[in-house]
Amino acid sequence: MDRVLIEELKLEATIGVFEWEKRIRQRLLLDLELATDAARAAASDDIADARDYKAITQRVRALVEGGKFQLVETVAEAVARLIIEEFGVRWLRVTVRKPGAVTGAKNVGVVIERGTDA
Repeated sequence: MDRVLIEELKLEATIGVFEWEKRIRQRLLLDLELATDAARAAASDDIADARDYKAITQRVRALVEGGKFQLVETVAEAVARLIIEEFGVRWLRVTVRKPGAVTGAKNVGVVIERGTDA
């Protein structure tokens, strides 16, 4: 299976369980790995046969930056559902990291996989 990568997409989100977190925006880092058919796109050299990562990142940005979340798990699930439903991706891996959420740790986060690679 071929995959498209979008790494360290930087987003500002309203996310957290504490009251003070609900009043501020915090940085999230997203990695997306999406099933694709790179051979078809490579053979045609036509954007219509490739995953449109600009469109995907614009929709993900609108979803995350426009929403309010408590958990990184909720963000990951919402992003996965959006990409599968709107872009017809059959398999994906979503990583959501929240820098500085735990003292002494560079990041905390979650990795989810949805769909089938068959």
